[in-house]
Amino acid sequence: METRWSVLTVTTVGIFMASLDASLLVVGLPVVIAELGADLATGSWIITIYRLALTIFLVPIGKLSDMYGRVKLYSLGYFIFAITSLLCSLAPNVYQLLIFRLFQGVGASLMFVNSMAIVTDTFAGRGLGAGIGINQMAINAGTILGYTLSGIVISLYGWRALFLLNVPIGIFGGIWAKKRLKDIDPQIRVEKFDFKGAIILSTALILLMLSLTSGPIYSSTTLFLILSSLLLFVFFIFIERKTDYPMVDFKLFTNKAFTIGNISNLLNGVSFASLAFLISIYLEVVAGLSPLQAGLNLIPLDLTLILTGPISGWISDKIGTRILCTTGLLITGVALIILSNISDKLNLNLIFTGLFLAGLGVGLFRSPNASSVMSSVPSNERGVAAGIRSTVINTSIALSIPFSIAIISTTTSFTKISNMIGGGEIGAADSTIEILNLVQGIKNALLASAILNIIAAKISFLRVDRLSGKSR
Repeated sequence: METRWSVLTVTTVGIFMASLDASLLVVGLPVVIAELGADLATGSWIITIYRLALTIFLVPIGKLSDMYGRVKLYSLGYFIFAITSLLCSLAPNVYQLLIFRLFQGVGASLMFVNSMAIVTDTFAGRGLGAGIGINQMAINAGTILGYTLSGIVISLYGWRALFLLNVPIGIFGGIWAKKRLKDIDPQIRVEKFDFKGAIILSTALILLMLSLTSGPIYSSTTLFLILSSLLLFVFFIFIERKTDYPMVDFKLFTNKAFTIGNISNLLNGVSFASLAFLISIYLEVVAGLSPLQAGLNLIPLDLTLILTGPISGWISDKIGTRILCTTGLLITGVALIILSNISDKLNLNLIFTGLFLAGLGVGLFRSPNASSVMSSVPSNERGVAAGIRSTVINTSIALSIPFSIAIISTTTSFTKISNMIGGGEIGAADSTIEILNLVQGIKNALLASAILNIIAAKISFLRVDRLSGKSR
């Protein structure tokens, strides 16, 4: 028993850190952009490139771990994460910071993928639900606590201190993992690694990221990048269907519950993951609050998401997943519509209500949806299913901020948005107009996100309830 909970502790710390750093710079992004003299399009990649690395390497690292051992790669992830965090804190310009964040994402991928696998190996048949539940709690807590923690640390010590915090924890965690963890009955897989599929999928995702940060969504460059990305995705599907050992097994998508759950995850992730970013820009740039004040105002989102998640998972075992998932998505849509009523005059009651409901809605959706997806496939395919599910979630989060920036850019130019967020000079004559345009852009992004959640709710309602065994 002691060994099992020791394993859970080691893996939980790793996945908490990996999740924390995905959201750590969201609130402080305007400060980082201003200090490094970057524009918005480049600066937004400080967040996006980390999540992109996490997304691209998720499935490939899972396969490599099966071949070479999970504990070895998990421990390596800790050390890579620690070293690259130190380099991030020392980065003299935005371009070096982007490079270091990319490799930090690789370290995070090694921890993220192997954490769940090691917990499953250790707890299989004996309290697996409890082990995975705590592991998933660490992901949610890390993601949302990053918003508040970043505001506090940046206000007191500056944004570089955020990365320095990772260094001692990462080094200690790597040593701890090497001493306390060991692979349980490692299986050597004989299939070849699908390099072709990995390269095509990675390129498609990168082009999609570039398309959403290259300027207005209607520009010829953006449209060309989107089309190129879509063609590569189609080519990826074609190649994978003819590959003996594919990166992604598309046979799983013939399962209705699995497909609906992943589509719901995709739409909700794209819309929800940028919420803190949008509200932070509004509170800091429009309302003039500090990063600390902005972070504190995100607490209603943090608390409701943390508290609702495990409760909704327990309730779904009693009444099924369909009602809770659909209701949660609808509540999230309503919350985003409420927040879209912001103006250039700060209304904290509106912000509090919208964030509270958003956390409640996503909390109701996530745990039951995960249960629906994973329980819909046979046990011998759950490893592949988990990999696909995680890839979908991370892809949606990686797309989220570029998607929002693309919507905001429809009301004002990238240059003017970058000046406002980065602290540049706008000019006294048109500053009020540009602030109003920024507010309208944020409102549009919130409304677009609300529409995605409502569409997701309609799709979610079509799922098969795992308790009743039929749609109602």
